[in-house]
Amino acid sequence: MQLAFLWHMHQPDYRDASDVMQMPWVFLHAIKDYYDMPWMLARHNGLKATFNITPPLIEQIQLYSDDIVSNDRFFALWMKHPSELNETDRQWMIKMCKSAPYETMIEPIEPYRQLYHMEQIDDDALCDMEVWFILAWCGVYLRTHNDTVKELLASESEFKCEHKHALLQTLGDFIKTIFPYYAKLQSEGIISLSTTPLNHPILPLLIDMNNAESAHPGTNIPEHPLSLVADAKLQISQAQALYKTTFGHDAIGFWPAEGAVDERSVALYRDAGLKWIATDEAILFKSLGSDHRDALYHSYKHNGVIMGFRDHGLSDLIGFTYRFWAAERAADHFVSMLYPMVEGGDKCTVFVILDGENAWEFYYNNAFDFFDALYTKLAETEWCSMVGMDTIAQQDARELPHLAAGSWIHGEFNTWVGHPEKTRGWELIYMTRRDYEHHKEGLDEEIQTKILQHFLAAECSDWFWWYGDDHSTEFSAEFDELFRSHLINIYHLMQISPPNDLYIPIITNRSGEDFLLQPKFPIQPLIDGGHNAFFEWVGCGIVDETKLFSTMDRKRGPIERIRFGQNEKVVYCAFEGDMEALQHCEKLYITIEPFDTRFEISMTSLFRTKKSIMESNKIKLLVAYKSWLELSLDFNERDTQEVQLRFEIEREGIIIQTLPGFGELEIALDATYDENWFV
Repeated sequence: MQLAFLWHMHQPDYRDASDVMQMPWVFLHAIKDYYDMPWMLARHNGLKATFNITPPLIEQIQLYSDDIVSNDRFFALWMKHPSELNETDRQWMIKMCKSAPYETMIEPIEPYRQLYHMEQIDDDALCDMEVWFILAWCGVYLRTHNDTVKELLASESEFKCEHKHALLQTLGDFIKTIFPYYAKLQSEGIISLSTTPLNHPILPLLIDMNNAESAHPGTNIPEHPLSLVADAKLQISQAQALYKTTFGHDAIGFWPAEGAVDERSVALYRDAGLKWIATDEAILFKSLGSDHRDALYHSYKHNGVIMGFRDHGLSDLIGFTYRFWAAERAADHFVSMLYPMVEGGDKCTVFVILDGENAWEFYYNNAFDFFDALYTKLAETEWCSMVGMDTIAQQDARELPHLAAGSWIHGEFNTWVGHPEKTRGWELIYMTRRDYEHHKEGLDEEIQTKILQHFLAAECSDWFWWYGDDHSTEFSAEFDELFRSHLINIYHLMQISPPNDLYIPIITNRSGEDFLLQPKFPIQPLIDGGHNAFFEWVGCGIVDETKLFSTMDRKRGPIERIRFGQNEKVVYCAFEGDMEALQHCEKLYITIEPFDTRFEISMTSLFRTKKSIMESNKIKLLVAYKSWLELSLDFNERDTQEVQLRFEIEREGIIIQTLPGFGELEIALDATYDENWFV
């Protein structure tokens, strides 16, 4: 069998109208992921993979290669002594320096952990925190190969401005080596390279907004949408030109932004000379009218373009599940999931495609241990060969006469249009475009070119990702402002006063914590699987999984909400969602820390008997199912004040959902909730 990994390397365009990056995420992932990912692959002989480098990433890394401080708001402030910052900038810097994932990036660094928990941060403490923040983002390659980084990580003294200068200088030099390293590995046949339309747009929505309604009937699309097919062609041609400037030759393959395809966009890719693209299994199953897994493990040809369809389950295991597992166990499990495909006897190709950067900060050691174990095992597996997409493009493929429109998220476009906030974003684009068409004849060519670039930037999928209630981030206001700034600048270039609508935030009254409500009172529900005793759960905590998709998305499993709480030494949980889909699942795993205890519940038996009682490590478990799933965990025989719970749901040997989506559910067994009582 062939295994095709495609790692999608992308960040939004963080530049404002002055071309200054307003957030430093490109830089942070550059020192942590963009070199480390191909380096971890190249350490193992005989392995190949594909890396998709998006144009916004290329352009912003080039800006960092030119001048970090002048081109980035964060580093312009970072280089100052904290005493020079005004209060607004100071609080923003503290917010940024506390934004790293705590368990994997802050807690392992003792000085950083202490600074994180300080209530009052003076100038010296902020200077230290700023340096530790950058050091925490340094990847394994820098930590093991760069003398400056190694020396600072080993330092126990307070940091001074000269430490900042030395650190930024060495990291700037390092960033300049990233794209030459990709080019070197490509020339050696270790990797294939591809790119994405210029500003990472949802191309089918630019071509025809009605694609959203056809992919999901009832989607609330804007009234009187415009076809921006000319922009779609420019998004492809300008991406190809930038790729050629960067790597010296044309790209032969694209990963369409968010795997979004329709038949007209594939025709545009073909006309641009592309040989292959890739998208998600949901598109294949909609195109074929069935979801037979055997059909997935082949390449297809549609309208002259080779297509690979990602295995969503295998990709999500890496993106979401394995971060909780020991590296060797995760590697063994992944390879074991591939083996049944070989047993069928037919030659098959498995496409594993996912984000190449955002998942790894949730793994310990930036996922180095996982990838080292996985690549070692794959290199030793004789029946599996890793190939790049360029190789697959030269092989025979099955014909696919019809291609359904959709994206890698549920085979739909609702992540980018439908919610009032998302639809409002499109309406503002259309409003601005109509005004431009009325005035463009009076504008010179240079101004028209600048305006067009702002339109292409406003069409980026990332703005719409953060609108609505399906994803959350503490930086949603910054994304909202950047999106509207492109449209505002178009009016400035036309010398027209921008409409007031563009100054009104699209995102209002929302927080990144909407998904989690903490318990208010002790609870003691009857665990019988019944869903009719509402007052049993009054005062419980709630995790709303439907609001919990932050920097990544996944195929959402059957559970939509978790109710939870405790009474003395007993923890209670109830799971709401698509109970019919849950009945097609085989196993529920419950992992309990700090006791390293793992329960395995047979869902098939539970649905038949309606109740299951188990005990392990002096922890008693009761699970019940009728109209929903309930459970209790009795810790009376254990001496502990806090427990962390994680749940995994398995179907057909694949973990289809990990709960809660943000990591572990922490429950304080000694909580009294006195502050919530009133008389």
